[in-house]
Amino acid sequence: MMRKQETIRHVNLEHLIEEAGSAAELARRAGTSSSYLSQVRHHMSTRRGTPRGVGDKLAVKLERGMGKPVGWMDEPHDAGQPQASVAQETNAHSGPDIRGLHPVISWVQAGEWCEIAEGYAPPYESELLPCPVKCSEDTFVLRIRGGSMEPRFHDGDLIFVDPNVAAVNGRYVVVKLDGSNEATFKQLVVEGDRQYLKALNPDWPNRIIEIDQEATICGVVVFKGEVV
Repeated sequence: MMRKQETIRHVNLEHLIEEAGSAAELARRAGTSSSYLSQVRHHMSTRRGTPRGVGDKLAVKLERGMGKPVGWMDEPHDAGQPQASVAQETNAHSGPDIRGLHPVISWVQAGEWCEIAEGYAPPYESELLPCPVKCSEDTFVLRIRGGSMEPRFHDGDLIFVDPNVAAVNGRYVVVKLDGSNEATFKQLVVEGDRQYLKALNPDWPNRIIEIDQEATICGVVVFKGEVV
């Protein structure tokens, strides 16, 4: 359970996010990273296993960035309401369970995840994104590179990859091939006891390749976010 000061700071953090227009804009004004602010907002655990909070240094940055007086973060700002009621009246809360946020990682990191299968810890500075569809807490996010999967997937699109979804014929998968330090993204084609990876782009060279036992499927794409 959070102490009273921590509760006040988290409620005030929500006020500042609303005032700034977004968490990303608040992070920019405060001179901190949006990923770190997201970890604080959603109580992501530190390496010691304790939840992240709005520490003194971050509180000062937030106050300065938003033009608030010194100590503003430690005072309730809903007149006439006890702090416990403030959280209820304003719908301010500690945020969703961290399992609903997933790290954006690189293709090399995705390949590393395949190598160790379980226990992969995303880098501390990873951006965290919510997935709008049901997925496991092990889901990670990749930003597509190149045009091998056009016209359905484009360069820069974000894909949410769930390693706990069954890889069956026709699904879009992220795979680590033998001899490569990176993962690749293709459509899985299963014919009998043989498996193939297919690029959707009809003009792509070597559009279909067979995969063998040395290939490891890292996960199945459960959602795509397009760049606008």
